[in-house]
Amino acid sequence: MIVFLIGYMGCGKSTVGEILANKIQYRFMDFDNYLEDSIGMSITETFKQKGEIFFRKQEYLHLEKLLELDHYVVALGGGTPCYGDNITRLTGANNAKVIYLKASVNTLTDRLYPEKSKRPLISHLDSKEALNDFIRKHLFERNYYYNQAQATINIDNLTPQQVADNIIEILS
Repeated sequence: MIVFLIGYMGCGKSTVGEILANKIQYRFMDFDNYLEDSIGMSITETFKQKGEIFFRKQEYLHLEKLLELDHYVVALGGGTPCYGDNITRLTGANNAKVIYLKASVNTLTDRLYPEKSKRPLISHLDSKEALNDFIRKHLFERNYYYNQAQATINIDNLTPQQVADNIIEILS
C-alpha cells in the first residue's frame, strides 16, 4: 500500500509523513524533493524558468511512477491533487490510501508567515492579513479536491505524533 498525504502547504505533510513511515515501517518520500531531483532544479527555479504548466506536467508524469510503488508514505505537494485528474488517479488506485491533513486558515497563517520567504507562492505577501486572505481564497479553490480524500484528519491542536497515530488508526 501507498499512503498519500495531501493538504495545503504548512499542514505538516512531510513532518507527519516521516513519523508515520517510521511507525509503520514504510519508506518516506517528499514528492516535492523527488521532483526537484528528477527535474534537476528547485521548484522555485522550475516555475521561473519553465513555468507552472511544465511543472504540473512533470508532477502528472512522475505521479504515475509513484502509483507503482508499495510500502511508501508520500507527502504530495499542496497543488498536486488539484491538477488534471490527479485526485481521481490517487483515490482510484487499488493500492493507495489518500489522507487529507486539514488545517484551519488561522493555523496555516500562523505556520506559514514566519517562513513565507522560502515559499514562492506566498513570498510576495507583505502582511499576516494578506497571507490569511490568500490562504482562505486558495483553500476555497482547492477544497473540492482535498475533500475527495478517503479520510480527513483535522490537525489543529494536534502534534505530528498524534496525527500519525490517527492515521495508523484509519489504516488498521
